[in-house]
Amino acid sequence: MALDPGTLNELLATVARFVRECCVPLERRIADEDRIPDELVADMRALGLFGFAIPEVYGGLGLNMEEEVLLVFELAKTSPAIRSVVGTNNGIGAQALVLAGSEAQKQRYLPRLASGELISSFALTEPEAGSDAASLTTFAARSGDGFILNGTKRFITNGPQAGLFTVFARTDKAKPGADGISAFLVEAPRPGLDRGKPDQKMGQRGAHVCDIVFDNCAVGSGALLGAEGDGFKTAMKVLDRGRLHIAAVCVGIAERLLTDAVRYAVERRQFGRPIGEFQLIQAMLADSRAESLAARAMVQATARRRDQGEAIAAEAACCKMFASEMVGRVADRAVQIFGGAGYIADHGIERFYRDVRLFRLYEGTTQIQQLVIARDLLKEARG
Repeated sequence: MALDPGTLNELLATVARFVRECCVPLERRIADEDRIPDELVADMRALGLFGFAIPEVYGGLGLNMEEEVLLVFELAKTSPAIRSVVGTNNGIGAQALVLAGSEAQKQRYLPRLASGELISSFALTEPEAGSDAASLTTFAARSGDGFILNGTKRFITNGPQAGLFTVFARTDKAKPGADGISAFLVEAPRPGLDRGKPDQKMGQRGAHVCDIVFDNCAVGSGALLGAEGDGFKTAMKVLDRGRLHIAAVCVGIAERLLTDAVRYAVERRQFGRPIGEFQLIQAMLADSRAESLAARAMVQATARRRDQGEAIAAEAACCKMFASEMVGRVADRAVQIFGGAGYIADHGIERFYRDVRLFRLYEGTTQIQQLVIARDLLKEARG
């Protein structure tokens, strides 16, 4: 059920104020220390941000998809690492459980995810299974009334601190591709689950990624999420929602970058006047405004269609592709408008420039989105 407009507007205003007053002042510190300060995490827990997309019955805010993207537009106007720490609990780290979990599983985990007591993670990608996720080789062998997991997962967001992993593993080697894949809820720490050293990344410092290695890791039958063999279908449903979420993040960051660029264009003077009076600067600002507005409209319209029960896999791919490419262009123009100052860390523009590059890669590269979109078009044409 959707929130009434007054409640929704109050929530969005609260998040916008939180970002402006609490998050933006800490951006440089987060980048320097490569961590989210404990006090900021506590504030996010108090605001309910760890559970905004988790149903109310399990302690979350229960936002629908349109409400979620509106919230993310505001939450993303700061360091993306801040969004990342709560994003997995609401998105890819929890939605498989929301979609396919038993009532016992939901009762066990969702309230702790919604409160931020428990951090979740989505373990699909492997060293040899990135864009081709259906070729994953992590194997879950039956053992007594449970399973034994063996394999390695790569680039796992929140891997270093997660206490719950949604793990995708092959349970039937005789079935090729997606058909033999199942999903599991694996708690950590536990014997046989090892975390690799956190990866050193180009950007998004404060958001941590590492390998997760399963070496004869035993789990009970209650760890199976949904029906055996349905794991890949569940993963794709989760990624449809996740792609909309990431597209909304890209919109929020683009709007933040544009705000900073406009302010600088008004304040910075060359040749005796503000650089914003020069037409070539104006052109870059106008292009950024038009593209970010188009992405916002696309994301919000697709979210609304999802809430109405429509299938939106191709539309979500369109949103993710367009918005992630768009924010890269906006970030590049922002550096250009700032000139030499945009290349220096003091203004933070160079940090955002590095941060946004990741959005064209994870939860499906731009090229994978193109394939999803084109295949949908061809399928429609064939009837």
